[in-house]
Amino acid sequence: MASAETSNEETHRGDTLPNGDVYVGNFDGLVPHGMGKYMWTDGALYDGEWDKSKMTGQGIIQWPSGASYEGDFRGGFIDGTGTFKGVDGSVYKGSWRMNKKQGMGTMIYSNSDTYEGLWNEGLPDGYGKYTWAAGNIYIGNWKSGNMNGRGVMQWIHGDTLDCNWLNGFAHGKGYCKYASGACYIGTWDRGVKDGHGIFYQPGSKIPCNLEVSECTTNNDGTSASSSSNVKAKIGLLFILQNMCNKRGLRRFFHRPRRISNGTTPISYDDSRNHLSQDLCNKSLSRNERLRDCDVHKDLVYEREYVQGVLILEQPKGKDSGMLDSGETQENTWQKQERGPMETIYKGHRSYFLMLNLQLGIRYTVGKITPVPLREVRSNDFGPRARIRMYFPCEGSQYTPPHCSVNFFWKDYCPMVFRNLREMFHIDAADYMMSICGGDSLKELSSPGKSGSIFYLSQDERFVIKTLRKSELKILLKMLPKYYNHVKAYDNTLITKFFGVHRITLKAGKKVRFVVMGNMFCTELRIHRKYDLKGSTQGRSTKKQKINENTTLKDLDLSHAFHVDKPWREALFRQIALDSMFLESQSIIDYSMLLGIHFRAPQHLKAVMPHQNTLESSGISSATDCTPHSEDTSSSKGFLLVAHEPGTTVGGSHIRGSMVRASEGGYEEVDLVLPGTGRFRVQLGVNMPAQARKLLESTDPIEEYDVVLYLGIIDILQEYNMSKRVEHAVKSLKFDPLSISSVDPNLYSKRFISFLERVFPAHD
Repeated sequence: MASAETSNEETHRGDTLPNGDVYVGNFDGLVPHGMGKYMWTDGALYDGEWDKSKMTGQGIIQWPSGASYEGDFRGGFIDGTGTFKGVDGSVYKGSWRMNKKQGMGTMIYSNSDTYEGLWNEGLPDGYGKYTWAAGNIYIGNWKSGNMNGRGVMQWIHGDTLDCNWLNGFAHGKGYCKYASGACYIGTWDRGVKDGHGIFYQPGSKIPCNLEVSECTTNNDGTSASSSSNVKAKIGLLFILQNMCNKRGLRRFFHRPRRISNGTTPISYDDSRNHLSQDLCNKSLSRNERLRDCDVHKDLVYEREYVQGVLILEQPKGKDSGMLDSGETQENTWQKQERGPMETIYKGHRSYFLMLNLQLGIRYTVGKITPVPLREVRSNDFGPRARIRMYFPCEGSQYTPPHCSVNFFWKDYCPMVFRNLREMFHIDAADYMMSICGGDSLKELSSPGKSGSIFYLSQDERFVIKTLRKSELKILLKMLPKYYNHVKAYDNTLITKFFGVHRITLKAGKKVRFVVMGNMFCTELRIHRKYDLKGSTQGRSTKKQKINENTTLKDLDLSHAFHVDKPWREALFRQIALDSMFLESQSIIDYSMLLGIHFRAPQHLKAVMPHQNTLESSGISSATDCTPHSEDTSSSKGFLLVAHEPGTTVGGSHIRGSMVRASEGGYEEVDLVLPGTGRFRVQLGVNMPAQARKLLESTDPIEEYDVVLYLGIIDILQEYNMSKRVEHAVKSLKFDPLSISSVDPNLYSKRFISFLERVFPAHD
């Protein structure tokens, strides 16, 4: 084909390009235009329409490997709708954009699995349905090729799991309905049950408001997806896609690109796009023989899991030390579905307040960031060190227009807090994106005892708390000494403050905020939270008011925590320094916030398959006749290895040196949690320990491996006249040493003394 072909029409001929490629077809001048065939030197062949040297219109392309595509082209790319057949026998039919699957499409994989739904950048992304060859089905949301968001997994034997998903694993609140009629409502973490939940045996009254996803309940009580609803939803998306294609609307959204002299088969990575059947098999095992036990079908059980291991179970309503919601079964699901917080939406009572806060922080951080970083000066502190601005809805010379209400904004000590953020390695852009990005803040569903309202950034790195006027004055008063203390002690446990602001509405209402670091910003699940002051009067939680999200108090503590000797010494050295600082500022009522992540006892993991078999058959573990091991000692649930920079997950606002472990030869170590990750160990963050049961505890497990998170909070209460009066009045009725309101010196000593019992020295 080295010579040009001649025909009756001058516009139809064949040419060999300098690079060896061959084109035979119609031309417009010197460029391919109309119908034609193009063969690359590697053997790939395109036969179809051209427009000014670009493959545009209908065409077929075949690769030497045997893969082929037939459908739309635009600007030299596969773009539009068409069918791709892979070398392995897989077939994709649907929408494309610039050589990648984009929009609605159906994929039949080589192993006969099928995905029908939305695609983005060549991967399932959005709403879709995946059907395994064995018959198991997932219907719900996807992200980057993984199940992500709300969705329903249905196993062929009748079990149904409706919950949130993350990177292909069940992760978050949800419920599982078994073919036997049993039901479990609770929380999943990376594919396994983790935390508190409720197990309903067959025949029990199950909450009627469980159906929150694309599923319905059959007459026999089992949960199944509504295929008609799903098909209608996916079908509607297909119709909209086809309308855009037929009416030529896509040309307004996609700009033609320059043609390439060569092309390669569409990227198809089966290892990413094909979901393993192993995921489906994570439904509860049925291979073990069930023992003949007496099943009490009218009982409902409260359960607690740790990494998939059932550690506590009791009939609902009995008091055995488990966390009890004290609510009806129907309300339990509503509370668990909503969780401890809710995302602020348009129409929410805090919606305009959130918009104002985000506008103000975006303005002041953007204003202060370009200023060269310098040491703070005395005039950077105090109520006069501030930025003030008025934000009208229509915008002004200095502020953008917005859809909230008019408000006045005040930012206190901006240079000081800018330096504090730099001190904790918080990038200004990340700070603004975390709080002021496109996502809404989350409001905690239960405000604190002080009446303050708490908000969380969507990534949960920062906590925003409303302040009383008196608390604001105390914070501004102590800020110079606080700044020096935090600067001097890298590993301080005291609350990290990153900004203080005030919003004034036209009616004169003033709302004050402080932005703090969230000490529980971790990918590990926090199973227990304690607020520890060292006092005893009123320091317990009523059982009927306790739920999974409750922060417990001093008298509720059921374990003592044994940490490595050098870590304990470093911990109490820092607690003493922090308490001394707070005492110098006449601060009381502060507390140690302790978060505990439990690791599953290793000896209980052996009985997991048996527990799962019982549960799928509707039998409570409490009625199981299987003999269990008497040994309740804990094997290591974590490993300590030599620290390797860049390989660990640390806190979101952590600084300072790492603590050294005697187990690692007094070297810096990382914490490795099997199946979870590798974490950087620092004072108060990712600290491994052994939790040993106290004598009065009803926990059947003697010892757990745990990971601890701790910090000193609530440091804005002075020992003023009102607190002195409170101390005098309460002392008439209670032991003066047992009440919270005492002299700062006594408070500090009692606080440290109590924590020494919580973290006892090694024998």
